[in-house]
Amino acid sequence: MSTTVFPALPDERRQIILDRLARHGRVLAGDLAREFGASADTIRRDLREMAAAGQCRRVYGGALPLSPASGSLAARRTEAPERKAALGRAAAALARPGEIVFFDAGSTNAAIARALAPGLGVTVATNAPDIAADLVGRPGVELIVIGGRVDPRSGAALGARALRDALELRVDLAFLGACAVDLRAGVAAFDAEEAEFKRLIAERAKAVAAAVTTDKLGTAAPFAVAPVSLLTHLVVEADAPEEALAPLRRAGVRVHRAERVGGARR
Repeated sequence: MSTTVFPALPDERRQIILDRLARHGRVLAGDLAREFGASADTIRRDLREMAAAGQCRRVYGGALPLSPASGSLAARRTEAPERKAALGRAAAALARPGEIVFFDAGSTNAAIARALAPGLGVTVATNAPDIAADLVGRPGVELIVIGGRVDPRSGAALGARALRDALELRVDLAFLGACAVDLRAGVAAFDAEEAEFKRLIAERAKAVAAAVTTDKLGTAAPFAVAPVSLLTHLVVEADAPEEALAPLRRAGVRVHRAERVGGARR
């Protein structure tokens, strides 16, 4: 391993750390301290200050890159529609006739809802008005809409009313919106109230599925939702790297790859 001359200026060290996060994902404080010839305290301080500046997310022993899924729902609807449609088709195949299926808010979950087989015969519950609007009158779908204050950023009904409504559900399969997924950091979100609602759903559902674009794998967000042990299914893109998926498989998550989308992925 190459050795960076130390002492480097803090800004220089932090830029190198950001480059490592972009290329490799997780960085470990101990490895960085040895490479820079710095004290562990110095590196931990760098990571704390970078996290405070919104450049990474501190986790035990090091840091993860922040998930790119921090934008508004309106912005995310326009991103990678073909990739999300492919994820939607693969994930929708997990739903079975007679089940109560929950759809969390999110652009990928909206693609899953649109991909449900015609006449499937499921009861769908959702806290996302846009998903509800897509499913109103769909043959084979009985629709339950969870109420509450709708957060304009996430497009989800949240708060005390939404939590009370969710407590009345006995969900067979929950499609959870996952802003970030990592073996150690688990599933995470960017809003505390949103994370609380997702956590309730994940803990009560018989099975939990998440469909994520590759850029969310191995990333973090500020608020924990659930450990990966609560995920039954993870639906990923066709070219998601196996090295990122193998630890999740070993943790008991059933990984499903979507069909390949023609052309360049980015």
